[in-house]
Amino acid sequence: MNPEKVPITLYRGFPGSGQYTWSPFVTKLEARMRFAGVSYRTEAGSPRTAPRGKIPYVEIGAEDGSSRTIADSTLIIKDLIDNEIFDDINAAGLTPAEKTFDLGLRALLEDRLYFVQSHEKWVENYYTMRDHVLGSIPYPVRILVGLVAYRKNVQTLQGQGTGRFSADEIAAMREELWGSLGSLLLLAKASRSEEDADGMFWALGGNRRPRRMPSASDSLSRPWCPQNTKTVRDFPVLEEYATKIHDRYFPEYTRWDDM
Repeated sequence: MNPEKVPITLYRGFPGSGQYTWSPFVTKLEARMRFAGVSYRTEAGSPRTAPRGKIPYVEIGAEDGSSRTIADSTLIIKDLIDNEIFDDINAAGLTPAEKTFDLGLRALLEDRLYFVQSHEKWVENYYTMRDHVLGSIPYPVRILVGLVAYRKNVQTLQGQGTGRFSADEIAAMREELWGSLGSLLLLAKASRSEEDADGMFWALGGNRRPRRMPSASDSLSRPWCPQNTKTVRDFPVLEEYATKIHDRYFPEYTRWDDM
């Protein structure tokens, strides 16, 4: 399949373009598309019409004029790899041990850090998060929908486990997680290729771009995640990493400093 002839529409959950969204999974998918040099357009879409009720989702066209819709960022990436629209940047050249490390790194981010951030968004900063995510909904309805979202997130956090910890314990987890990622990126930075003129570096070393790493939109200057933002800024290498990805792959996007 010729990637240049495959129209892809990414539904991000919010109208507009030229800036990062609130969702780390949207940014993960956009970054992966840009790593692969694949063109796409963005639309708002809605969880109510999305497959699986999840944001992001994509509509992928075919040369015969047909199209298909897929939800869940991981499944979308896998489908695009299987259909040779993406290269599998993590499979080539990785040893079994490195593949296991890659899988563990993604699990740390998507199954641990994600829920720590969700707790800060939906529990510690509920009103700010509600009015941002549901800002297009009239205020009286927003209250009701917000309560439903709040209860769903609290239930999820309780079942997953993060909601069972105290605020101090969650803060310690946040510090440990970002500190570990900062140390990893410092090692990657020290071993980056001298051929890379702009000093780009990746968590797995060399040109091994990860499928999911902390992004600018996830972690910097977010009013609904003030503690997370503060922790990230305690590790300058994390902001440097995000800045380099932004400058190379998202140059037309509004930087987090200006959001």
